[in-house]
Amino acid sequence: MKLLWKFNLVFLLVFALGLGASAWVTRQLLQAQAREEVIERARLLMEKALAVRAYTTGQITPLLETQMKYSFLPQSVPAFAATEVVAALRGRYPDYVYKEAVLNPTNPRDRAVEWEVDVVTQFRSDLQRREFVGERDTPTGRSLYIARPIRISNAACLRCHSTVEAAPRPMIERYGPANGFGWSHDEVVGAQIVSVPMAVPLQRAEAAFGVFVGSLAAVFGAVVLVLNLMLWKLVVQPVGRLSALADRVSLGEMEAPAFERAGRDEIAVLAASFGRMRRSLVEAMRLLES
Repeated sequence: MKLLWKFNLVFLLVFALGLGASAWVTRQLLQAQAREEVIERARLLMEKALAVRAYTTGQITPLLETQMKYSFLPQSVPAFAATEVVAALRGRYPDYVYKEAVLNPTNPRDRAVEWEVDVVTQFRSDLQRREFVGERDTPTGRSLYIARPIRISNAACLRCHSTVEAAPRPMIERYGPANGFGWSHDEVVGAQIVSVPMAVPLQRAEAAFGVFVGSLAAVFGAVVLVLNLMLWKLVVQPVGRLSALADRVSLGEMEAPAFERAGRDEIAVLAASFGRMRRSLVEAMRLLES
């Protein structure tokens, strides 16, 4: 196998291993970054819902307290207000979902579905847990969700959810006496869940990964081309000429032209050494003939 082929084979092997390792690390980092981006979006949406809840509790509910004696206004309920505000975003971002999933809700739309029940159950079994991050498949693709427990820490909540007798009559007339009662203080009754699609961040990560790998391959191609040209010009071609000259001299062509190489690199030193050896050989042959 020629020297140039050996060089390229080793270089290709080293590059393949390096590219594979770099691609794997880069892909993991990009996907992790995409996941962190999705988590930050979900947390931002969660904080917005919490802000709406706090605003409703602190400013809206007191204003409607008198009216609530005669008619039930769901706008005064923090969970309803947060759900409605975030739902307004779905016109532009249909895959972004916020839900206050409750095991025994007053409003039927808040009832937890199967996978949400599992999330709530985890919070009920681990009362110290404050947040849960997970992923699930949806009809529109992979989705990441963040969940936080809904814990009854405000005694005012029990005015509507402890017993049917204690609940406001307008609320009973609107939702009926069958659901949303029997809650107790410090109980985890549900979970706030924000779901954010992962498709767009992951697509951007894949696009960045493709650009990185393509750029690395292009740089490798350029490096291989330059190194091959340098190796051919500086090593292979001079060594080939020197080898051909050595063959002619070994066959007795003492008049073959000398190989001249300017510089002080290894090839120049080899050429000078070969020249001295050739001159010594010619001198020895002349002495033998005389």
